[in-house]
Amino acid sequence: MSMMSFAPSHSDKFAFGVWCVTNAGRDPFGDATRKPMPAMQAIRGLGERNVWGFEFHDNDVFPLGASAAQVRKIVRDVRAIMADTGICCCSGTTNLFFHPVFKDGAFTSHDPQIRAYAVHKVMHAIDLAAELGAQNFLFWGGREGAEVDAAKDPIEAIRRFREAMNFLCAYVRQNKYKMTFTIEPKPNEPRGDLYMPSVGNALAFIETLDPPNRAMVGVNPEVAHIKMAGLNPYHEYGQALEAGKLFELHLNDQKPVRYDQDLTFGSASLKESFFIVKLMVDHKFAGIKAFDAHAYRSEDIDGVWDFVERNMRTYKILEEKAYEARANRDLSALLEEIQAGNKAYEKLFTKYSPAAVRKLKALKFDPDKMATGRRLAYEKLDQILTEILLGIR
Repeated sequence: MSMMSFAPSHSDKFAFGVWCVTNAGRDPFGDATRKPMPAMQAIRGLGERNVWGFEFHDNDVFPLGASAAQVRKIVRDVRAIMADTGICCCSGTTNLFFHPVFKDGAFTSHDPQIRAYAVHKVMHAIDLAAELGAQNFLFWGGREGAEVDAAKDPIEAIRRFREAMNFLCAYVRQNKYKMTFTIEPKPNEPRGDLYMPSVGNALAFIETLDPPNRAMVGVNPEVAHIKMAGLNPYHEYGQALEAGKLFELHLNDQKPVRYDQDLTFGSASLKESFFIVKLMVDHKFAGIKAFDAHAYRSEDIDGVWDFVERNMRTYKILEEKAYEARANRDLSALLEEIQAGNKAYEKLFTKYSPAAVRKLKALKFDPDKMATGRRLAYEKLDQILTEILLGIR
């Protein structure tokens, strides 16, 4: 396989958050290790590397408190870069976590004035995202949580979150913006506990929104956030996909049950990353594939661009491996054997009826025979797949 065979194209729908590229290597224990990259340079650099889209927090690109004239100039500059490079703005979001005003929440703050400011800030960010052509708007509730359970009633907090989401959905519909919303779950950090810890929590919450709003809200799960909770990204993405609510991917990597590491996609758990890509291939996922990660703190500016290209190349390689796995005859034959069953029982309870109940209850089963009647060669299956990934099949 040549180096060029894994070059990204716009059809891949790869995207990066501006915040990923402008990250200067600062962490809670140490200062920046490289010069911060200006947002315009980040967007242009992504476009020059054939990245399809960029995502932005409002204050990644537009300084907090910027005047109307400053905002107009920035919009013109961003549009010029988009025209020059062909990159699109695919998603926007609002920074509701950095400023001290949000120290105890934005949508879920006890203070109605702070909640009003949060919604005010999001509406302005939605306007900017719509003006730049964004098709999605992200909601990561980084401060929507608690450390002291005595201080907050989770029922009230979730109700406040719902009020804000319903209001903002209505705002988008009223303005006829062609935009969806996604919720990004995370179990903890920076709060001790967050109110949308997993895909299942977010999906359940979406079903409580006002009926006109439910269809426009989905999820954008992040690999690292899932693994922080000790869960399996393949299963979390699968549940969202099956529910028709996987609007966007946030891809990176993570060593399990640790702080949010935001590692390069595939760098810590290659096999797990393969299954994520395979799921998207098998089910023809056509949404945004965004990388939400950071270059290692040891890198300089050149290393940041190595990081960008590495994420996309790894995804493309794993995508090719997914097609190889699908075409492998040994793997296909073993899967067919494992997944075989008595088809006479296939439709017995897919649709309820009194007749189906009578038929099912009248059947005689021999569980001992059923338990030993067919071999499930999972060791062999897993080894074949391992050898495909290692390149010896």
